[in-house]
Amino acid sequence: MRKLCPNIDKDDGLETVLEVPIPEEMFSGMGNNPALRCQNMMTWMKAQTSDKWSQPLIAARINELRFLLYLVGSPLIPLQVQVGHSVHKPVKDSSIQASTAKYIVQQYIAATGGPAALNAVNSMCVTGQVKMTASEFHQGDDSVGNLKSSDEMGGFVLWQKDPDLWCLELVVSGCKVICGSNGRLSWRHSSNQQTPASTGTPRPLRRFLQGLDPRSTANLFLDATCIGEKIINGEDCFILKLETSPAIREAQSGSNFEIIHHTIWGYFSQRSGLLIQFEDSRLLSMRTKDGDVFWETSAESVMDDYRYVDNVNIAHGGMTSVTVFRYGEASANHRRQMTEKWRIEEVDFNVWGLSVDHFRPPANLQIGK
Repeated sequence: MRKLCPNIDKDDGLETVLEVPIPEEMFSGMGNNPALRCQNMMTWMKAQTSDKWSQPLIAARINELRFLLYLVGSPLIPLQVQVGHSVHKPVKDSSIQASTAKYIVQQYIAATGGPAALNAVNSMCVTGQVKMTASEFHQGDDSVGNLKSSDEMGGFVLWQKDPDLWCLELVVSGCKVICGSNGRLSWRHSSNQQTPASTGTPRPLRRFLQGLDPRSTANLFLDATCIGEKIINGEDCFILKLETSPAIREAQSGSNFEIIHHTIWGYFSQRSGLLIQFEDSRLLSMRTKDGDVFWETSAESVMDDYRYVDNVNIAHGGMTSVTVFRYGEASANHRRQMTEKWRIEEVDFNVWGLSVDHFRPPANLQIGK
């Protein structure tokens, strides 16, 4: 991935270090020779701080990218994952399904490095690249047609510190999303967005549960139940299911929207013990002056290319497919499908000097509200 870019202030100045590396493929597509690529790179960088976002065509493009980055690139999970170093719960007084799930989770812990290796990690920094594709909204209940042929490419940097401090910077096709959690609240903001950042209760980033953070994944599924088996990409897998409680859904609902349900599934290989697929489905009701509008979002992530980094087994690639279904009295039935392919480039554990100050929300965020 490309980590340096031309100096946008001085032609003969030192190269600038990119806050978020971008794929070499993205840089190569900016022109057919080095000089043109550098010129287009400078134009692209300046556009991120441009005053032209209010123009209709540019605004529509940015809104489309922001929708894609929020829904596919940086979704959150409603459950607050347990913090601390314990990844074990007693099976006493548990049902057969719950006891089986705890046994499967213990096998997963062993497959990803074991308790000693997982508990030795107190922070991480991850860089990676993504390719996103989306269809248009299609009316009716029919399946979505072919996705757009063009890919939106970009990169991300993800920081995490034990217990639940994290920050994600994601740049795709000139649109940047920054989101994070400081342990008291979670927040999300786009650099191209003039409105204040959106906030909520502390929640984990879904990307952590896509094979990046085995300890958080294990802690999440300790409260799950085993509901059966399924073959995923030729692998016999156990299915663990987790439902969000009414209290959690109510706490994370707002004045004009309500989370009706949010269900999570994990598919763990019977052969290797690793998490092969992660799914979640959410139904949200939005209150409008014309009536309720329902948004049903289903996401399915398939992980592969597991490799050890400092004795911890991490998934270095995969694909997420997201389907959005909008319906209700104030909305016609519309369906849309999006995909993201990701590749992890670097993973570093126990980052020296990483403190809570690195996870502060934006300065313009009014934390008191």
